[in-house]
Amino acid sequence: MDFAKKTLLLIISSLFMIQIAIAGDPDILTDFVLPPNSPPIDANFFTFTGMRALVSVPVPPTFKVVKATMEQFPALNGQSVSSAVLIFPPGSVNPVHTHPRSAELLFLVQGSLEVGFVDSTNKLFTQTLQQGDIFVFPKGLVHFQYNVDAKNPALAISGFGSANAGTVSLPNTLFNSTIDDSVLAMSFKTDVPTIQKLKAGLQG
Repeated sequence: MDFAKKTLLLIISSLFMIQIAIAGDPDILTDFVLPPNSPPIDANFFTFTGMRALVSVPVPPTFKVVKATMEQFPALNGQSVSSAVLIFPPGSVNPVHTHPRSAELLFLVQGSLEVGFVDSTNKLFTQTLQQGDIFVFPKGLVHFQYNVDAKNPALAISGFGSANAGTVSLPNTLFNSTIDDSVLAMSFKTDVPTIQKLKAGLQG
């Protein structure tokens, strides 16, 4: 291969790698994206009222998340942002999960939380957050949040760099799917009855 061809191949490869490195929500060529066949819009289109349900209500009995993503708030389409409010009753957990399309920036408004993520070398990073702390969960990595306090609730607000960060819950993905029990048993080096007990526990 001559020098010119090598140079061209190197340039094309470099551009391809740059494109992968900056991949995320696609850029839009307008100020905002309207749903198909949308009637004329006003400021209501850019207002999300779904969090009002959280104001002056008792703490729920189990962990609860209220999302403001593109699905709930169409004005976010093309804006590369979304948010969620996480409510942790005493002793509750947000089970291990990932967000395949975004990092997560969590701000603890009330209470305390044990948080952590596992990197691609299987190293666990954990922290005890106090009210006012911010923690970042890198994009795509498995992570969790746990309110160890047996008496007091915790409240956190998460921000995402995607209008639809996605959430892949590992317990549900593994044990509430149609993956064959024998495949799961071999993967976890256990037996089928143990896998079936885990599945039954998630359905109960």
